[in-house]
Amino acid sequence: MQTLGVEYTEELGEAAFYGPKIDFVVKDVIGRDWQLGTVQVDYNLPVRFDLSYVGADNQPHVPVMIHRAPFGSLERFTGLLIEHFEGKFPTWLAPEQVRVIPISEKTLEAAEATAAKLADLGVRVGVDRTNEKVGAKIRTARLDRIPYMIVLGAKEVEEGTVSIRHRDHEDLTSSSLEAFIEKITTEIRERSL
Repeated sequence: MQTLGVEYTEELGEAAFYGPKIDFVVKDVIGRDWQLGTVQVDYNLPVRFDLSYVGADNQPHVPVMIHRAPFGSLERFTGLLIEHFEGKFPTWLAPEQVRVIPISEKTLEAAEATAAKLADLGVRVGVDRTNEKVGAKIRTARLDRIPYMIVLGAKEVEEGTVSIRHRDHEDLTSSSLEAFIEKITTEIRERSL
């Protein structure tokens, strides 16, 4: 760690009774420390399991076992991620990245086609097929913490554009679907925060 220039502390008396270990501690959004990842050398279990291998000298040797848990418990790591982002995952991490919202039944077919184009590019997309008013659909998508909403009305379908709304902004911006595709695929590829 010294050669890497990484800060570390020695923790004497830890419960690492069968070999040295490295724990990775992170701070959450409110400043609490959480031990997540760990890498630990284990000299004990290979002996207890009577493990061996034949070395270059053609003699049996007892291996050294390395335990690693890069994220610690997956549940703890996931909980910290949810808490850190307040459920508002960056686009690349969000389970549903875009929700297409048709203003009425008349634009549902165009909404389905838009969603299919996005899905073909690997974007995780859903379509709001409910009979709710558009304001309620937008509110539901924001509560679901969907990063982007595409609102499609007759005007957008006629002009070949989409109205885009981000979950954290009130304003709608209009653009071509191709321009939005370029923006969101870049955001996903670059894993932008």
